[in-house]
Amino acid sequence: MRPAEPGDVDEVRRLAGPVDAREGSRLPDPLAPDRAALVAGVELPGLGDQRDLVLAAAASHDTVLVEGADGVTVNLGQAFSLLDIAGQICQVGMPVTWIVVARAGLGTLNHSNLTVRAIQHRGFTVHGIVIGSWPAEPGPALLYNRHDLASHAGVPVLGAVPAGASALPPPDFQARAPGWIQTDSRPAERVVSGGAAA
Repeated sequence: MRPAEPGDVDEVRRLAGPVDAREGSRLPDPLAPDRAALVAGVELPGLGDQRDLVLAAAASHDTVLVEGADGVTVNLGQAFSLLDIAGQICQVGMPVTWIVVARAGLGTLNHSNLTVRAIQHRGFTVHGIVIGSWPAEPGPALLYNRHDLASHAGVPVLGAVPAGASALPPPDFQARAPGWIQTDSRPAERVVSGGAAA
């Protein structure tokens, strides 16, 4: 993505409305961040810079959502990951709770389990899992994955974002989004499915 093109922050504002959204870095190639920076010939912000970006947002907001790139163990700079940024944030007394965004298809049980374990290994709490794109007509494999995900990863499935949700007109997106994810940690079999309670 080029500097002049709309990015993730612009998409968040378009869909969610006038929210305070901040972008740490923008890289042109869809690669792991450290590799994308190397290819582009740019230097990523350091660990302290990325920590301070989160802390600056937290100074004026009750809740701050931080989206990582390419997985929790992937380098976001010179030999540090999202886990390291979270560790730095905790050192200044700001609590950190994780929500893992998972895919619905083949491999999600393994990937989600490994991600949850990596986060817990560093001493953090994983609040649950959200499926990032849930089709309107899921096949048996996806339904089984969704059913098995909570027991396999050891944390609840909080919901799923319907496939194509970003194509909704912003007022529809804003009206429907609260029903997609339940943060009260209800059992997996009672979470939302495609926007309707299961």
